Amino acid sequence: MGVDRSLNYGRENVRDFLGIAAPYSSVVDLGSGKGEDLRVAGEICPAARLHGIDISTADIERDRYPFADESVDVVIANQILEHTKELFWSAHEVSRILRKGGHFIVGVPNLASAHNRLLLAFGRQPTCIRSYSAHVRGFTKGDLLSFLESGFPGGYDCRKTAGSNFYPFPAPVARPLAKLLPNLAVTFFLLLRKQLPYTGAFLVAPSREQFETPFYVGHVRPASPPQSRP
Repeated sequence: MGVDRSLNYGRENVRDFLGIAAPYSSVVDLGSGKGEDLRVAGEICPAARLHGIDISTADIERDRYPFADESVDVVIANQILEHTKELFWSAHEVSRILRKGGHFIVGVPNLASAHNRLLLAFGRQPTCIRSYSAHVRGFTKGDLLSFLESGFPGGYDCRKTAGSNFYPFPAPVARPLAKLLPNLAVTFFLLLRKQLPYTGAFLVAPSREQFETPFYVGHVRPASPPQSRP
């Protein structure tokens, strides 16, 4: 019995977080793929409007998301932010469309997982941020929370955290270990509640801090309509 990598998506955690966020009337899933998280959202609140954005409908790193300001109750980004260089733009658009009091559900690979710490101790590359892979960012829980607070001070309150999967163990062992030691799990999940109105703070941050990397902060291309179902 080997590692079950499907656990990295933490569907149980997403379901739990959506239950806390309910009732909601609209959900946007970034990088929606086959729509598994949207399906769960629809099961919890059957009347909610469900929208999926993926590479066929919009470039989440450069396009303006096709939703009005403060119009969405829940945004999900499950295993997508590690693929994005333009994190400031993505955080800006999420914060723009999410209503005050709405929830942002994030799931990303954990750079500080037990197996990655062990790999680094032996001078090996962490599995979540290898050069020959699709990932361009590595996250720890503290670093991601610090990014959000620095870019949008007081903007988000972390209501709950969780972990999923635990390498190199099979599912019957990995599940309880991730629940017991979420900060050492393969992936971590945050349930964030938007606390304040948003006025574009994430687009100001790169120039204010004089980062040497030229992050994208504007010149938007029109986005195609999102995939939706009632």
